[in-house]
Amino acid sequence: MAVKKTDLPNKYFNETRLLPLVRKPGDVAGLSREELQTLAAELRRVIIEQVSASGGHLAPSLGVVELTLALCRVLDLERDKLVWDVGHQAYAYKLLTGRLDRFHSLRKLGGLSGFPRMAESRYDHFGVGHSSTSISAALGMALARDLAGQKHEVVAVIGDGSLTAGLAFEALNQAGDMGSKLVVVLNDNEMSISKNVGALSRFLSRKLSAPFLTRFKREVEAFLKQIPKIGEDLALFARRSEDAFKSFMTPGMLFEALRFTYVGPIDGHNVELLSDVLAQTRRMDKPVLVHVLTRKGKGYEPAETNPTYFHGVGGFEPETGMAIKHGPALFATYTEVFGSTLCALAEKDRKIVAITAAMPEGTGTDCFRLRFPERFVDVGICEQHAVTFAAGLATQGYKPAVAIYSTFLQRAYDQLVHDVCLQNLNVKFFLDRAGLVGEDGATHHGAFDLSFLRHVPNLVIMAPKDEDELARMMATAFALEGPVAVRYPRGMGAGAAVDPALKPLALGEVEMLKSGKDVAVIAVGSRVLPALEAAQELEEAGVGSAAVCNARFVKPLPEEQILSLARRHKKLLVVEENALAGGFGSAVLELLADHDLLAGRTVRRLGLPDAFVEHGSQKELREITGIDKSGIKKALAELF
Repeated sequence: MAVKKTDLPNKYFNETRLLPLVRKPGDVAGLSREELQTLAAELRRVIIEQVSASGGHLAPSLGVVELTLALCRVLDLERDKLVWDVGHQAYAYKLLTGRLDRFHSLRKLGGLSGFPRMAESRYDHFGVGHSSTSISAALGMALARDLAGQKHEVVAVIGDGSLTAGLAFEALNQAGDMGSKLVVVLNDNEMSISKNVGALSRFLSRKLSAPFLTRFKREVEAFLKQIPKIGEDLALFARRSEDAFKSFMTPGMLFEALRFTYVGPIDGHNVELLSDVLAQTRRMDKPVLVHVLTRKGKGYEPAETNPTYFHGVGGFEPETGMAIKHGPALFATYTEVFGSTLCALAEKDRKIVAITAAMPEGTGTDCFRLRFPERFVDVGICEQHAVTFAAGLATQGYKPAVAIYSTFLQRAYDQLVHDVCLQNLNVKFFLDRAGLVGEDGATHHGAFDLSFLRHVPNLVIMAPKDEDELARMMATAFALEGPVAVRYPRGMGAGAAVDPALKPLALGEVEMLKSGKDVAVIAVGSRVLPALEAAQELEEAGVGSAAVCNARFVKPLPEEQILSLARRHKKLLVVEENALAGGFGSAVLELLADHDLLAGRTVRRLGLPDAFVEHGSQKELREITGIDKSGIKKALAELF
């Protein structure tokens, strides 16, 4: 189908010849080898240009361009089902499924999601964002197909990093046992976000082209030829048996044991070969695993050289790969403060061990890894294991610090409850990206941690207003016995200098920041300083006078101070960056109800709505949800 120049952003149209003609995945099927190569180059050009401007997951998407072309070429995606794992690699797929004209809106408010979403396109057959889900979802689709008596293909694409999670192996085991027709494409780039860890990763990365194996094969063949009369026949048999030898020495052995037919490893950047292999799998009526070798960041030298940095990157100069500087960073990020403080505390306490789930750079623990390698453990994409592993360490007198994004702790809820808190073990949870994270959207917002942690016995929960308070809360966590969680937002801090003394806080003690007679504002975490600014500006404008309290602790709740505020004020405003349902505001309401202090009082809560908040900048999303300074001012003005 011809596309008018006006239908597309000029920057894309001017740089592409074939891509504008691809309006649905089936349009790829009739392209020649040369046209496919041209299309691959155009896809990379558009992805690099867009991500350089808006940020996003560059290296993963560049690495699967040829694989995506082969899948669109072989599958009939009007009927067949394709499930991507995580979705970091789905940009080329978006471009080949009719979203070129909207690609400039990637990860922007009201624009395309950075991940596959069923509501966004009929070609997005399952919504993703967290890892290791694709095989389970695809197997469910395969069973539904069989029950309905249908014949279409179901394909799951999963990376080698995601394959380390237990969920993936649970699905593989079930799929092998059921025997349903299913294709799993293992995208093996030897990377997840950071370099893969663990025995499975080392197993997958074994290559028969290694010098030792090549030399071994040559020497064995030479020896066999020396045997009188039968030597040549034995050497010929050995060559014919190479496939069997290869299956024994490569991951085929593992997947065959799970009752999958194993195919590979094959070159993931050869569209013709990939297409042939995928076409063959259509004729197989059983579970098949296709092992594909790709290079993360393929086709863009900076991303190939530094795939970790370009996994999820901000704006950069496409010609050089250098980050775009929007002026000097005014303050350290909360992540950086966490990392440096953890190192400072570990310098004095040899019992502190840092644990992360495939995110040393993202969680700020990379500095700890360099300084204390013997006390650092990256468990891979295995959040459940990370928590119970930490519990085991704690039973032996160590103080594990589990550094994890808030959204990913959801995956280890059972382990947190039963393995840590039930046994009152000395595990410390440091939850980065709490609240609204921005452009990664609903799958990555840390919107629920206060709600699902607050009701768990034995757990202390804190949230800092600034960098210094984060450092002091970390010191408090390690000074306490038992499980502790500290949650803090993504991004730059407020500019508070960290006191190197790292004096612990008194358990359950609030900080009164401002006195006032009309309204009492009780805020926690990232919303404390905006609440203080809002109250100050309204008072300066002569609108009203509000007291502002930094709660600091969500559990144990500072009951006496909150009750005292409630007795002195008939109007209360509670502000948090967490879901209103079951969050900090709910805890305050419960406290007031238990002490018969609701009658005659107005209590208003600001927080995240009972909805999944879409993607956009943090600033935009806080404004939309009414928890930024302007939203707090509006709520206060209405209460005065």
